[in-house]
Amino acid sequence: MLYAIARNWWMLLIRGIAAIVFGVLAFFWPGITLLVLVLLFAAYALVDGVTAIGLAAVGRTGERAWWEMMLVGILGVAAGIIAFVWPGLTAFVLLLVIAFWAIARGIFEIAAAIQLRKALTNEWLLILAGALSILFGVLLLFWPAAGALAVVWMIGIYAILLGVVSIALSLRLHHVKDRLEATTPTSPTTSA
Repeated sequence: MLYAIARNWWMLLIRGIAAIVFGVLAFFWPGITLLVLVLLFAAYALVDGVTAIGLAAVGRTGERAWWEMMLVGILGVAAGIIAFVWPGLTAFVLLLVIAFWAIARGIFEIAAAIQLRKALTNEWLLILAGALSILFGVLLLFWPAAGALAVVWMIGIYAILLGVVSIALSLRLHHVKDRLEATTPTSPTTSA
């Protein structure tokens, strides 16, 4: 499973880049309207969900850890579709959707890190990403009535931090892939 995920390290890289782009747009576009924020979130959640599903699909083995990533992906796709289909949701309902999505994502990322702790070095990056997601979700739940600008900035900061952690994890997985390929015996080739 580790080799399959490490071989597709670029999917985590895409997730991280999408998170940073979303975060930068949300953070540095202070006049952003709620509709634009909803559509940006929807696009990010769809990209995040599809890449998580892809990682789960390539990492699927007899081990249990793959299903947590699949669930994270399904939740991301569902959150993205909900945001696209009903962009006129009130800010409060949108914040609840984002908060619960972030908490669920964080729980499953931490569970996946625990499952992979023997096979993956620096699993703390996945635990950190999960903890950031849970913290972000809890903050949104406790302060949903915060000013729109503060919420947009909170979302932007969260997305940027999550993107940086995802990119760092993808680069670690790239090194794991290289190390695994170097230690895996290759079949002899014959010349014709």
